[in-house]
Amino acid sequence: MTPRERVFAAIDAANAADPRLEDGQPVELLYGRRMTEEQRRLHPDAPDALAIACRGQHIERWLLPRKDYPEGREGYLLWRRDQGRRHADRVMALMREAGYPEADAEHAGRMLRKEGIKRDPQVQALEDVACFTFIRHYLGDFGATQEPQALLVIVQKTARKMSPEARARAVQEFPMPPEFAAAFDLEGVR
Repeated sequence: MTPRERVFAAIDAANAADPRLEDGQPVELLYGRRMTEEQRRLHPDAPDALAIACRGQHIERWLLPRKDYPEGREGYLLWRRDQGRRHADRVMALMREAGYPEADAEHAGRMLRKEGIKRDPQVQALEDVACFTFIRHYLGDFGATQEPQALLVIVQKTARKMSPEARARAVQEFPMPPEFAAAFDLEGVR
């Protein structure tokens, strides 16, 4: 087993303990595998740090529930930041245990903490993978719970997170109504 495979197995074992189920599988185990599928589509030659960050993006996410934070945007952003730190620390530890050099573990940690998004191509690659995973696997069900205008705002925010290349690819890969496609307009989104 390669070091990457060992870390994947450790992440999967951790996420298999998620008590929440989707399609009969632990939620975060399924999410991690979906992230890997998208990473392989978007970045088939990804270095180990990126591939591992994708698989571990939500490692043990249920252990820090959103309900433990204040309501509203400020509470949400604090929860997200704390999750990113937890995920980074956990994945970095697993990488060290598998024998990765500290520089590789640190690089994965920076990606998971979203340090350098829009500036570091690999941090942006992780964000693009996360956005594609959301669009492909979660947007439909989530969108059904939203009012049309609120859903459009969510699509616009998702598009802004993505690189220009990922936005262009999303328009090609995902059928979407014109107002959603406009959110991915390379000239109109910065």
